[in-house]
Amino acid sequence: MRRSPALIATAIALPVALLVGVVVAAVIVSQSPVNTPVGLGPVPAPEAESESCSQLLDALPEELGDYTRAELADPAPVGAAAWQSDDGEEVVLRCGLDRPDQFDRAAALQVIDDVQWFEVSGAEQGIPASTWFAVDRPVYVALTVPDGSGPTPLQDITATISAALPQQEIDPAPIR
Repeated sequence: MRRSPALIATAIALPVALLVGVVVAAVIVSQSPVNTPVGLGPVPAPEAESESCSQLLDALPEELGDYTRAELADPAPVGAAAWQSDDGEEVVLRCGLDRPDQFDRAAALQVIDDVQWFEVSGAEQGIPASTWFAVDRPVYVALTVPDGSGPTPLQDITATISAALPQQEIDPAPIR
């Protein structure tokens, strides 16, 4: 029995087209941004429900450079916000925390615009991120940024803190 050339061509073309479609779909899906909710564990934040934290959270931008505001997974801690890059890296802000243990009178501070920041590097614990604490506002604000994220997240949050929260004297712990 002789088969027509059109039937043979169709029999070959359909599986090839299906395979190409699957490959293209896989590439598109793999290039889509990661939009999973960010899970944050609880940390002591006695001032997280304060008016200062509410003002700051209301003023936060939707974007920090390459990072876009992300939803928090339930149960979401009060006083927290997060942003994600397209590859899933996270920037996390927490407001109303206790004074950082390492923040004492000998601590080195970085001044960015008019906000005084205290950095705690995660390198010693093998964590590829740093947490920056704004220490001259009515509440302590922590911003955790992945290594290599560049200055934009910290600069953008600095501008937001400057606009939303009044500056005050720092209150470091005594030297131990």
